[in-house]
Amino acid sequence: MSESLVVCDVDEDLVKKLREFRFRKETNNAAIIMKIDKDRQLVILDEEHEDISPDDLKDELPERQPRYPLINAQWIDFFRDIGQDNFKLIANTFVVYSYKYQHDDGRVSYPLCFIFSSPVGCKPEQQMMYAGSKNKLVQTVELTKVFEIRNTEDLTEEWLREKLGFFR
Repeated sequence: MSESLVVCDVDEDLVKKLREFRFRKETNNAAIIMKIDKDRQLVILDEEHEDISPDDLKDELPERQPRYPLINAQWIDFFRDIGQDNFKLIANTFVVYSYKYQHDDGRVSYPLCFIFSSPVGCKPEQQMMYAGSKNKLVQTVELTKVFEIRNTEDLTEEWLREKLGFFR
């Protein structure tokens, strides 16, 4: 049943960008980070990164990056009162990552990996929106290497190589 559930559509500009990304000529690691525009119920482009390692990529994911959401002054005072001037917004994220993969036999390939970051502690509403939109995005862009992480610390070169080893 969850395979047919579609909560959000994929922005047409994003679909075009992801198709271009699939056929890029560069041989470095690169990433496209996407998010859901809740008001429009669309998966949209958030950020693009060139020449980025898996370790640097995890630092770009929302769970690891301080965000300053627009909240009312009472909440800001509350966070200051408990000593939290820099608070984090924990968020789900979609990433398409072009990775330069050196095989054990010396071959080099550039798999396109879809990584769904769904950290523990996200709002249930947000988790449902992302989980319900994931399959539509994967099918629209025709991705086959689909991975999920619950903790951004897990996103390492070793973790990615282990996951890709399954596809030899």
